Amino acid sequence: MSGIYYFEKRYEDMASNTTDETTYEADDTSSDYEEHKLIAPQAAPRKYTIVYKNIFIIAYLHLAAAYGVYLCITSAKWQTLLFSYLCYVAATIGVTAGAHRLWSHKSYKAKFPLQVILIIFLSLAHQKATSWVRDHRLHHKHSDTDADPHNATRGFFYSHMGWLFVKKHSEVYKRGKKIDLSDLYANPIIKFQHQYASWILPTTCFGLPMLIPVIFWNETLYNSFHLTIMRVVINFHVFFLINSAAHMWGNKPYDQFILSTESNTVSLVTLGEGYHNYHHVFPWDYRCTEIRSSLFNYTRAFIDFFAWIGWAYDLKVASNEIVKKRAVRTGDGSIQ
Repeated sequence: MSGIYYFEKRYEDMASNTTDETTYEADDTSSDYEEHKLIAPQAAPRKYTIVYKNIFIIAYLHLAAAYGVYLCITSAKWQTLLFSYLCYVAATIGVTAGAHRLWSHKSYKAKFPLQVILIIFLSLAHQKATSWVRDHRLHHKHSDTDADPHNATRGFFYSHMGWLFVKKHSEVYKRGKKIDLSDLYANPIIKFQHQYASWILPTTCFGLPMLIPVIFWNETLYNSFHLTIMRVVINFHVFFLINSAAHMWGNKPYDQFILSTESNTVSLVTLGEGYHNYHHVFPWDYRCTEIRSSLFNYTRAFIDFFAWIGWAYDLKVASNEIVKKRAVRTGDGSIQ
């Protein structure tokens, strides 16, 4: 494929000492702070401050989602089920191909029409690009330490969703302010979403998906509401699996000294994001895996399609030579 760039150099971290305007709610926001090096895996003893509002909202969403599953079986129309699945795929692609591979890691470039598609898909997932990218760049810079928003060292539940139930660790707050997002604020598409997120996200994620089935095939508003909630909750758990399961279970063919692993199961439900050991070693590779097959990596297939029509270009790929050398040097020997 034309437009693919092979790299022999190591990944250079994208974070620098500029301030993100987005604020955190944290356990400790004191100004008396001197940054020290955090070595993963690391999780110092801490006092958790529970955010009861988040617990209430998340509990309600799960109850509504569970009832949505019941309605899928009993009364929802097949068109609504199909539409919910398509929204799930689109929202997942918005995160994987958009917020993750394009805007967080700059592993490829996208022309204006593709970026518009991706920001709509990302909004369908109720994700603001600036916040998502900030947290993800911080995750890579301080992975599996107290500066990681969803530190997997604290266990499966915390890294999966427990981190949403408590105020952010002070290290996340302080180091998060130093993540460079200047490239995002210079992007008019992302800047527009950031500026009007308060109405773009709920309208795109909840409002339109709830009304479209009612308008076009006479689904009941009751059914459509609960299936929309169900889809959103499923999307959230799929994204959370990357933070939890893909940092705990699986082999480590490229770096046995980090927590991230390779998981076909996670890759299947996340459309290609489960090859996490490879991704943490080569985060700038648009494929997020060495595996050439797109059987589980539908995000790669999505990017390849738009590269074929010219909307995606400058696709970055780690060469076979550098991948093999790294696997021999630090891998667990699970691949030859």
